[in-house]
Amino acid sequence: MKHLIIFTRYPEPGQTKTRLIPALGEIGAANLHKQMTEYTMSQVRELREIIDLSVEIRFTGGNTEKMQEWLGRDLWYQCQGEGDLGVRMKRSLTESFHHKKEQVIIIGTDCPSINYQILASGFQQLNNYDIVIGPAVDGGYYLIGLKKTIPDIFDNIGWGTDQVLKETVKVAKSENLSIAYLPILNDIDRPEDL
Repeated sequence: MKHLIIFTRYPEPGQTKTRLIPALGEIGAANLHKQMTEYTMSQVRELREIIDLSVEIRFTGGNTEKMQEWLGRDLWYQCQGEGDLGVRMKRSLTESFHHKKEQVIIIGTDCPSINYQILASGFQQLNNYDIVIGPAVDGGYYLIGLKKTIPDIFDNIGWGTDQVLKETVKVAKSENLSIAYLPILNDIDRPEDL
């Protein structure tokens, strides 16, 4: 079974997209995040029309009820939990493979260029490669997909830096994993990304 995990946050002003607050204000940053998440979910719904997959929302902020009211009750919701981004992604992957998922892709909601065709391509690439990565212009990635838990793929990564992709690829190559790359896209993290 294919499984898509979406990392997002409940759009609370002052708590959401804080690096964009200087440019957009607290409400503007929260509204942009809300719009990008809703756009991402529209693409995920398109994807579900062509691929049989389960979808899980890993969230921070708010609570399950607020998330369901916002994004719908047809999804599985799980709190991201404690730890840095790597710890939270590793936890979500480990739990997914424990529940017998065969291909797992993780995305965020801050990449307005992502579409269901790119997501479908990510799952297709996992048929032939160990790992699929969607590189971001800023040196990170907007998508990562795996077929099994690779314990150290998220360890000792400088999250939030321009070295994330490079460090992740280095670990993958040291594990002799085959890597497929998706198109390079822009994500929206800082005012200059707008």
